Amino acid sequence: MKVRKIVFPGDEVGKRRGRKLGRGVYEVRGSVRSKYVGIPKETANEVDVIPLAGAYLPKVGDKVVGIIRDVEFSGWVVDINSPYVGFLPVGEGVREYVDTTRVDLSKYYDVGDVIFCRVVNVPKSRVVQLSMKYLYAKKLVGGTLVRIPPSKVARLIGKGGSMVELIKKRTKCQVIPGENGVVWVKGENALKAIEAIKFVEKKSHIYGLTQKVSELLR
Repeated sequence: MKVRKIVFPGDEVGKRRGRKLGRGVYEVRGSVRSKYVGIPKETANEVDVIPLAGAYLPKVGDKVVGIIRDVEFSGWVVDINSPYVGFLPVGEGVREYVDTTRVDLSKYYDVGDVIFCRVVNVPKSRVVQLSMKYLYAKKLVGGTLVRIPPSKVARLIGKGGSMVELIKKRTKCQVIPGENGVVWVKGENALKAIEAIKFVEKKSHIYGLTQKVSELLR
């Protein structure tokens, strides 16, 4: 079983050579070094290290699966599986005009509801602004939530979405992975899909993972 390269804090990932510094790295005299224990990811334009563990730290543009925790006067408090608190303002959660002095916002999203949304602002206040004004954003009804380390989500999605599409196709389930480490699964073979997701989480550091998942689901 061939294992992917793992680096430790301070290890050299590569030379910068004009490339952008991504997450989990820093530069020392042209040498790009790791901040974490993780898997290096190098492209022609960027150098990253994907940590093997750690909390979800949101960034603008992330697609996340969140749970409504409270309904307030001007929007909804959302659990995004992070030290940060998510907040969905009325203007970002509902397309129509809403008179908040007369309308009960729980008619749109109530406590316990699950949503798939986008991070649009990460201020210093640590209250992350969310939005539902995107084609893919929606309320997720029913289904099961599976939590995996946020660092493993990219591996679950796979190159060009190949891994998650394989799981969806073989199990005939809906599978929506949030970049915050929360995955929504719904379908008759949900248990098999969850088994595959946990397998990816456990074996994310090896090569040939797509083939192994294919064999698991055969």
